[in-house]
Amino acid sequence: MPNTKNYHTSQPDYETAIDRNVPDFPVAEVLDEDKYFQNHEPPSYLPEIEAQIDKFVDFHCQQTQKKVVLVTSGGTTVPLENNTVRFIDNFSAGTRGATSAEYFLENGYAVIFLHREFSLLPYSRHYSHTTNCFLDYMVEKDNKVEINPEFADSMLVVLRKYMAAQKANSLLLVPFTTVNQYLYTLRLASQLLQKAQSDALFYLAAAVSDFFLPSSRMPNHKIQAQPSGKLVVDLEQVPKFLRRLVDSWAPQAMIVSFKLETDSSILIKKSVQALNRYHHQLVIGNLLQTRKNEVVLVTPDEAQNWIRLDDTQKHQNVEIESLIIPAVIQEHENWVKNWTAKNK
Repeated sequence: MPNTKNYHTSQPDYETAIDRNVPDFPVAEVLDEDKYFQNHEPPSYLPEIEAQIDKFVDFHCQQTQKKVVLVTSGGTTVPLENNTVRFIDNFSAGTRGATSAEYFLENGYAVIFLHREFSLLPYSRHYSHTTNCFLDYMVEKDNKVEINPEFADSMLVVLRKYMAAQKANSLLLVPFTTVNQYLYTLRLASQLLQKAQSDALFYLAAAVSDFFLPSSRMPNHKIQAQPSGKLVVDLEQVPKFLRRLVDSWAPQAMIVSFKLETDSSILIKKSVQALNRYHHQLVIGNLLQTRKNEVVLVTPDEAQNWIRLDDTQKHQNVEIESLIIPAVIQEHENWVKNWTAKNK
């Protein structure tokens, strides 16, 4: 292996991170939904995505009877031009979503993985976006490429899990890049998942942009240098469609969202506020500084279930998602039982 130090340049400086102790945006209503989707064109490939998701959901509802989870992962971009050269992005690489998807698969779920294109994917995440070059996992022997024996055992474990998911048709990858693509695809997938009723679970781990540039005000070509020497961009708020997901798009499903903060004193308050505003079933709160080692599950009755890695688990490189997902699945089982009892 190369003798280099592993620097992580993508991590923010925690000491200068800005707290988000500001009022929340209003939730999207029916008129907001109509206005947005009337004024923004759907992705040209959406019919193809619809056919793939519909076939996937039908297969698991009718043949395997598996519960189906939609995992959203990675960050959305906000293009500043139609022929996009510049865009606004965020630091999310999709680690939480990709890792969680693996543990849902291991626990018997079928997974629709709605992910930022080129962000981390289940299974391949172990060998991409790392500080090691992928070629370091291989060696040349007798003029052939072989797996480096140092990594062979661990790669075999990952390969077997990946092949099992493929054989069972339990993983569907659906990409997005822009916030508009994300919103259209989320609405479509939600409506198709209504067939799964309460067996559908939404695990919304994507980092969705708070602001966007409406297509009606987006220049067609690359923005040129301005006489003032400045570029002023007038962004609008992205409608908060989580309430529409709960009330209209997939009302029988269980909805899990995430709340990321940098100030521990407001984490629980913000999580409870989100539950009250959007009327969904579970918020997973986490702090930017400690999100890989601890999270808190908050339910509408304000119950708090802290999940923390102890020192031994940290030393053994246990992934906190291996603890989060069983807890989420237990909440989903309770949701299914309660929904079934109410609808007998």
